[in-house]
Amino acid sequence: MTDRSFDQAKAEAFAGQLLTTLNDGALCLMTSIGHRTGLFDVMRDLPSSTSAQIAQKAGLSERYVREWLGAMATGGIVEVDPTSTYYKLPAEHAAFLTRAAAEDNVGVWTQYITVMAGVEDEIVECFKKGGGVPYEKFLRFHEVMAEDSGQSVLSSLWSHVLPLVPELTDRLARGIRILDVGCGSGRIINRLAERYSYSRFIGIDLSQEAIENARSEARQKGLHNVEFIIRDLSNFNESADPEAFDFITTFDAIHDQARPLNVLKGIHRSLKPDGVYLMQDIRGSSYVHKNIGHPIGPFLYAISTMHCMTVSLAQGGEGLGTMWGEEKTREYLQKAGFRSVETNQLAHDIQNNWYVVRK
Repeated sequence: MTDRSFDQAKAEAFAGQLLTTLNDGALCLMTSIGHRTGLFDVMRDLPSSTSAQIAQKAGLSERYVREWLGAMATGGIVEVDPTSTYYKLPAEHAAFLTRAAAEDNVGVWTQYITVMAGVEDEIVECFKKGGGVPYEKFLRFHEVMAEDSGQSVLSSLWSHVLPLVPELTDRLARGIRILDVGCGSGRIINRLAERYSYSRFIGIDLSQEAIENARSEARQKGLHNVEFIIRDLSNFNESADPEAFDFITTFDAIHDQARPLNVLKGIHRSLKPDGVYLMQDIRGSSYVHKNIGHPIGPFLYAISTMHCMTVSLAQGGEGLGTMWGEEKTREYLQKAGFRSVETNQLAHDIQNNWYVVRK
């Protein structure tokens, strides 16, 4: 019996959408490779060139570069001259695909697709049995996070981020105590410690790999005012030093904690009465229907499924997920004891809210 409610035009449109999704997924993989191999950076500075010329300049295998260029050309990312088979990366595309683009380089984000795909089998098992996938299963995750942070935070640290807190830079210059909770590879506080030698910095994170990377960078820079500690923050509400810090930061670190409320309570306990907590976290709503039309909504829910939620569940945690949203963020901050929460957004950052929080 024919379903008279079936809309053939709607079905065909959806089929076209799925084909676009399939091609876009493939382009994410190819774009990640283009970023990691430096091909986009090379092509940015080249005139129209053959695959052999591009490969030689990049120091790569011509056969692989040629096939990669096929994906880039059919995907509309690079242009190809049909009469000469010369390839060109338009300047308008290079503005979003090269390291020179800094915070606008979407190529960095495409690496998350390949990192997440590496745990697909484990995630499928979690769908069947519950539980989660621990941090150590994610190859290159901290490397990609550090690069992402480098372009989304470090590139605007002096111009946009620190000015969110009035007089903060003056206090840093005079010397205060700073704690970065969930510091990852420590690139941000190492940069701060490098500039503000009179201030003292501590970074804590669960990942031994990340902390080792942070310590290595601090040694290379000759920094003596920064310390990195490996610590499980699940009971930070009990183990935090009372009123020990003037300034506390978390950069995209709260929602994937096993016990996020305990972490926030620990931050509240650690903060001096006149201190400031600067919290970077994902911009979005706690309600799915309010995230329809979010510019990177599907991407963020995918990251949540494949990383942020599952690493929390692997520790027996809440599994809040990436898109816990501003409503729940404010609820948790209030439960932790904070009374002043100011939400800021930066024009160049479509991914995050920046909360200036006080007791």
